[in-house]
Amino acid sequence: MVDTVEASPMESLFVRELVKQWRAQDSFGTWEKKSDELLLEPYVVDKEKRKTLPIMGDPDPETLWRLELFYNAVGMAIEKQTGVMVSPMMKMHHEGFGRMVLIAGRLIVVNKQLRDVHRFGFLSLEKLAEEGEKLVAAGVEMVNKYPEVAKYG
Repeated sequence: MVDTVEASPMESLFVRELVKQWRAQDSFGTWEKKSDELLLEPYVVDKEKRKTLPIMGDPDPETLWRLELFYNAVGMAIEKQTGVMVSPMMKMHHEGFGRMVLIAGRLIVVNKQLRDVHRFGFLSLEKLAEEGEKLVAAGVEMVNKYPEVAKYG
């Protein structure tokens, strides 16, 4: 069963996994006292913030890192629901376009074309949770549809 976004986006399986990804990166305890919402704040790029970003630009390392953590969380949420290990693989051009795939065995469970990565973000935490849950649901559906390929790669 797919965990959907309920009253609070912080309760979704995907968002909980994303927070775990962030917390796992904090080897010195710098973010220990930060709330989960504050940790995820860089993913919120509302209309005002988006206006300040250039139309074209190269993504900085921090943006690429946030992107990787986002898709790692998608993969972990798929793993939790299916019991099948999921590995991310990203190919990114320095100008901010590329592809992200999540692979289970020999099966590509998520295949996402990326553009304008320097502007990666969502209008709200709710939109972040919705997009993450949508990708998780698609990945779970693929694993369930082709279990022999996903499990025995």
